[in-house]
Parts: sequence; structure tokens; C-alpha cells
Amino acid sequence: MTFGDLGGGLQPLDGGWSGETFLAEAGGERSVVRIFADPRHHPQAAEIQEALHRLVRGLVPVPAVLEVRHADPAMGTPALLVTEFVEGVRGDLLLPGLDDAARGRLGRALGEIAATTAGMPFLTAGTFADKDLRIEPFALDLPEWVESLAERLAWSPAELDGLRDVAADAQDLLDTVGRVSLVHSDLNPKNVIVDPETLRVRAVLDWEFAHAGSPFADLGNLLRFERDAAYVSGVLEGYVAARGGSATDALDLARSADLVALVELGARRTDNPVAARAHDLLLEIARTGDVHSAPEASVRR
Repeated sequence: MTFGDLGGGLQPLDGGWSGETFLAEAGGERSVVRIFADPRHHPQAAEIQEALHRLVRGLVPVPAVLEVRHADPAMGTPALLVTEFVEGVRGDLLLPGLDDAARGRLGRALGEIAATTAGMPFLTAGTFADKDLRIEPFALDLPEWVESLAERLAWSPAELDGLRDVAADAQDLLDTVGRVSLVHSDLNPKNVIVDPETLRVRAVLDWEFAHAGSPFADLGNLLRFERDAAYVSGVLEGYVAARGGSATDALDLARSADLVALVELGARRTDNPVAARAHDLLLEIARTGDVHSAPEASVRR
């Protein structure tokens, strides 16, 4: 299949905030087209995502890549990635209607995926620089990260001091881990396609923010807004069964690792509803001094 075969019948897909993901139909077959038109994208974004699909295929369920098209600045055409369309239901649409046992089963399946990415090692933390997944290193210190975004949070001095204390404690805990792994960085029910009958995860989508980082970052993302006991227990059970350790320690590390994303999201809370919820969650954590705190309105039970 080539991009020309897709024709003009592209339909926007729900679930993301980029507005760059479309459903295409050609010759009776459906595919998903991701267009990298925004200048914020890495110049090799399509190639990097294709390489990540090859890296994890057979370990994490991902759609097959059908085509990669390089950007052509002279012609004004953006890069694109075409993948197969995977049948199923998005996890965030399925989860609320499940009973406790089913939420636990789906949670365990997602925890196993987080454990899989956490078991794919890299030597250095950083972003992916090219299609060979060469690492462009970054050293992220949570207290310094908070200071860099403090002005944009626009909080009171007391609230910022509370966040500084939480960040310092979280960094001390994260420093005990001592290794780096693949991080999907947006692993949550919205980005997984699930078989509604078997609850098997059929595809993990949207690897745009993948990088090398904390082995607990994806676990933290899975549990960010979730406090439902059945789901949380299932996620932790799936993760610990593969990676070892205790569920309590894993949860502490997951919530600490997720502070990196919460601070960044909170600093741009007007961008979308997820960023707004992350801001409210972060503010509650800062006010209570507890990474496990959450305002009632920001969590799902």
C-alpha cells in the first residue's frame, strides 16, 4: 500500500489530542494513518515510531507497520506512518463497564505490558535521536524539573514548597533503582485496544513519547488517575509477577516516577482535559505531601 492508495477518505480517529490520526479505507481494507505535520515533531518521528514497533514486536502487541513516508519539505508534505487497523475496544471505553473481576484481569494484562517495557534495558536515559534508536542523553532530576516549571505552575509559595519536598523525597526513592529501560510514556487504557470478550490486549498504540527512562514510569502512568482497588491490584500483580519485588514498593516507585509527567502536564493545564486533571492531582499531592493523594474529582474508582 502507498499513501496514494489511501485516497481522500481519511476520517479522524477519537482518543487523542493531536488531531493527526486518521482511519483510512482502501480496497476494502482499513488502516490507521498518523500524519506528523506539527513542527514540534522530531524530524524522524515516523521512522522512530516504526523502529519502536520493530523493537517491541513479539513482546508487546503492536499494529503492523504498512508504510513509512518521509517528510518532503520541498513539496510541503509531512511524514506519515501507516499501520494496520486493529479490531477491538479502547481500554478507557471498556474499563468503566467491567465488574471487579474483569477490571482486575484487564489491570493484570496492562501491568504485564508495563513490566515488559520495564524489562527492555538501555544504558542511558534519554530521547531517541534517530531511526536506529540512538539515545540522546538527558539527566532528569525531579527537584530541578520542578524549579524549571515552577513559574508556569503559578502556585502559592506554600504549594510550591510542598511540591519541592515531595519531589526531593521521590528523587531519593528513584535513585535507589539504578537502571534504565524502555518507557512507552503514554501507557494508559486510552492507548490500548482490547478484545472485549477475552480482555486480551490486542494493541498498544501511540509510541510518540517513548524514551529510555525509569522502569516504573509506565506503571505510574497506568495508575495515575486510577484508585479502583480491583484494577490497581491487578496492575500491580501483573507488574510484580514479572519484575519481582513487592506491590507496595512498586506503587511507591510508580507514583514517584509519574511526578515527572504530572509536573509537565500541570504546567500546561489549559491545553486539554488530561493536563487539567493532572494539574489538580499534582496540587493535591503538593498540599498533602503524599504521592498517593488524589482529589475525588480527578480519579476513577
